[in-house]
Amino acid sequence: MSTVVETVSDLVNPILADHGFYLYDIEFVKEGKSWYLRVYIDKDSGITLEDCATVSDELSEALDNVEPDPIPQAYFLEVSSPGAERPLKSEQDYERAVDHYIHVSLYQQINGQKVYEGTLTTLTPEELTLDYLDKTRHRQITIDRKKIAKARLAIKF
Repeated sequence: MSTVVETVSDLVNPILADHGFYLYDIEFVKEGKSWYLRVYIDKDSGITLEDCATVSDELSEALDNVEPDPIPQAYFLEVSSPGAERPLKSEQDYERAVDHYIHVSLYQQINGQKVYEGTLTTLTPEELTLDYLDKTRHRQITIDRKKIAKARLAIKF
């Protein structure tokens, strides 16, 4: 499976660069009896349905022209946005999230809480700082990144 992901990554990155998009993630998974190749793309202003269709068409053509076929079995190609509340996986994801509202789950409590939501104000390789609302007061917390179980973008209500 990793060779499929690597091959698709090599094929899709130039396509994305031509359109000003970037690759968020690739999955090649079997669900039930069917295989799915899922390519998640993004750009700073957000991905449209037309963007997904364009990349799907170009990637499909590129895959059809590779010899030998990197995916010999039948599969469904899906190109989409990673979504509004996408997980922060890579360092680039965290860097793009600076000045955005995020949700952070911790392995252990800090100040009696395991979950924080707020604006990511600063980021270093070792820690991040969130500006969050504690009842009616704005507060800041600096969190050691090793203590973060999961982080994702969040929608502020």
